[in-house]
Amino acid sequence: MKRKLQLAGVLLWSVAAWSQISSDVIGIHNLGPGSRSPVQGGLSGACLYCHAPHSGVGTNSMATPLWNQILSSQTYLPYGSSTYVETGNPNPPLGQDSSLCLSCHDGTVAPGLTQAYGKVPIVGTMYASDVFGTNLQGSHPFSLVLPLKDSPDLVATLVSQGKTADPTGAVKLIKGNIECTSCHNPHVQSVDTVVSDFLVRDSSSGQMCLACHDPNRVVSGQINRIAGWTNGIHALAQNKTTNQPSVGGYTTVAQNACESCHEQHEAAGTARLLRGANEQDCMACHNGGTNVSPAAPNVFAEYAAPKVGHPFAAGNNPHDAAEPVLLNQNRHSTCVDCHESHAAQQVPVFPLPPVIRASQNLSAGISAADGVTVLQPAVNQYENCLRCHGNSSGKVTNPIFGYAPVRAVSAGDPLNVIPQFAATSPSSHPVTHVSSSPFPQPSLLTYMLNLDGITQGRAMGIRILCTDCHNADDDREFGGTGPNGPHGSKWTHILERRYEFSQAAIPGGSITNLFPNPDLSVAGPYALCGKCHNLSNILTNASFSEHARHINDGFTCSTCHTAHGMGAQNANISGERLVNFDVNVVAANGTTPLSYNRATNSCGLVCHNQVHQLAVGTAKPGKPKVKLR
Repeated sequence: MKRKLQLAGVLLWSVAAWSQISSDVIGIHNLGPGSRSPVQGGLSGACLYCHAPHSGVGTNSMATPLWNQILSSQTYLPYGSSTYVETGNPNPPLGQDSSLCLSCHDGTVAPGLTQAYGKVPIVGTMYASDVFGTNLQGSHPFSLVLPLKDSPDLVATLVSQGKTADPTGAVKLIKGNIECTSCHNPHVQSVDTVVSDFLVRDSSSGQMCLACHDPNRVVSGQINRIAGWTNGIHALAQNKTTNQPSVGGYTTVAQNACESCHEQHEAAGTARLLRGANEQDCMACHNGGTNVSPAAPNVFAEYAAPKVGHPFAAGNNPHDAAEPVLLNQNRHSTCVDCHESHAAQQVPVFPLPPVIRASQNLSAGISAADGVTVLQPAVNQYENCLRCHGNSSGKVTNPIFGYAPVRAVSAGDPLNVIPQFAATSPSSHPVTHVSSSPFPQPSLLTYMLNLDGITQGRAMGIRILCTDCHNADDDREFGGTGPNGPHGSKWTHILERRYEFSQAAIPGGSITNLFPNPDLSVAGPYALCGKCHNLSNILTNASFSEHARHINDGFTCSTCHTAHGMGAQNANISGERLVNFDVNVVAANGTTPLSYNRATNSCGLVCHNQVHQLAVGTAKPGKPKVKLR
């Protein structure tokens, strides 16, 4: 009786299996002679290369469905990453679905090595892309150590009920686990008629991935790393794809969805299965090539000489998705440090500062209040910049970005912009807060000027963005054709426009790069300041009686003014209107410290071999007072 039940079970299984197979839907898994498989053998029955009618590998034929191909007993190196909470099984149990697939696809057992018929003569070889080897770090995890572990980006029912969110039921767990057959049907090659990879269902628009991964799930106190995907540009973009290099097999970016950036097998960026690690993954579409049409913004042109861009991660400081938001001792700038690729959206309009732009949706940031508190996500653009340009340790002055002035008044770390922009600063550009200066700004324009220096751009407002100064030299927001943001620029310090720094061989000595008879156009040395300030007004001495004299003589703004703000208080330099001398250019007057007093409109310093008037009451014997004319 028991024998009859077993036989009935086998027959039922055989009928169920054969009901999925008609004509040549088995595709390249038909290894019979004359088939379209790259591997063909002498047996005429398509099923016989995998199944034996009356016997099979193992003692329980139901556990190994009359399996004929010799199983591989290899030990595998499974997927893993710093954000992965599961544990992969290096030895998938023999006879389980995934081990059956690996008996051909790990490449260690040749097709045609059968249990029932011995070695069947085979001609041809498998496609290289179908042979995964034993290093499976670049493949989607499977045969996990049970029980499954939950994660904020997983469908809520996956772990709690063992059910996926696939409404068709085709994508499913196998005995509570993820196996090859959760996603692949080995008997039908083209259920998905576009991507004929034995998928269990149509996978366009990421439908198979979304069966298990939920971008809309919210788990208190935890980060869903694919949040924002539903409305993200990569989920919606209708740009046509050429799939060279491969970005999936569908027609548009939106249809390729997850596959635009991720690979299920043999991913180049093994952590998180990226087609190319970090910026290399983005480069497939954002390098000005023909992979997508219309072309995506050519971000990587901003890094090509003669432009200089944010420094990519090198071999000794790689980016990792689990790294701290505050980048201590690990300065680098990959695309994903500033952009959350799942949530990023196109920027159709530019909101007023300081709000972060849609292209940086859900990007992390650091609070300007203390320079330490992590913001997930950042609300304001400057908070994202403070990941590196705030309290982080290990900052260095990189000569490739151009001359760096040294200011007379500093909070100790000249590369930390938090104290420079703080509300307690005597003066600063209004980035992190509204300007508290009581002094009028007669030179301030009503509208910022576009890159041509003529047409009006955004209304001035009461706040500005980091990217109003640090931006591509051809950015779209201000009239150019390039991408927005501080990716790279032909001007120093990734500035949007030309901004010269006065320099001297020795402090107080002659300035080596004067710009006399000033060019106030967008091509001149003051172009960046001229974006917001009426340079002609400044030459009328409307805000300072000596502006015209200094500018006509060829001095640049950087001699006397700091760009961000006063980093600290100082008894000798009052600090209004960003007056903070560059001590590489300006020297103290003898033993008297550098001084500037707004109330008396007087300076005490030596610049360009000229002794300026000392602050009231500090004249030294034998030192002439040179009044500011």
